[in-house]
Amino acid sequence: MSGEPSQPAARNRPHRPFYFNTSAHLLRITRERASSLSELLQAVRACSEDSIFQHTFRTLEEHHFIREGFSNDFAHWAFSACHEPGLAERLASVDVRTFTSVAELRERIIAIVDEYIRHNPKSTDRPARDTFYFCASDTVVLPTAFVARTLAEFAEGLRQVSVHSIHHHFIEARLRLKLMSNDFSQWLQEDMDLTDAARQLNRIDIYTGTLEDVRRQLVTVVERALA
Repeated sequence: MSGEPSQPAARNRPHRPFYFNTSAHLLRITRERASSLSELLQAVRACSEDSIFQHTFRTLEEHHFIREGFSNDFAHWAFSACHEPGLAERLASVDVRTFTSVAELRERIIAIVDEYIRHNPKSTDRPARDTFYFCASDTVVLPTAFVARTLAEFAEGLRQVSVHSIHHHFIEARLRLKLMSNDFSQWLQEDMDLTDAARQLNRIDIYTGTLEDVRRQLVTVVERALA
């Protein structure tokens, strides 16, 4: 009789525990600002990568409970301050999950704005109703009381932690991991050898629902792996 553990039993013994953390962000206004589309284009070219991340990915945490509206700050400003719904829709259509670096994401935003003002020259220097102030943030990582030493504990941790912890590990981590993955998928793949579950988590749509919706989908995937 084989002495090897069954597959479900093996899944309950990760190589390393998963420590659930959360994070706080100290927001700061940078030197870049825009009062027209031409200034926006110039500022997007010059600002830091963290500023690009702030106005795209971190927007999801700040407005996670809103089901309608634009998915990033650039699109919102183009619509509300510049009265350019066509540009807003193009900017909102950018799916950040398809990019593997912030540099590529920046270039896509630049291309959209540049193409729009070339085809709509009257909009180039028209003053916006409000100035767009580029921001970035310094992240302070904080531990939580939740640690997963089994897959079942991981599922329970996902149920119990705050949405800020979900954002930290599932969205914020993408900047640290060069947008290619997230902390949950990394742990499932590297420490639990659950490649399929890791891939399923990474495909969860972060745009069509709130962070609570994302949490429910995370738990569903992990529970299937437990079955």
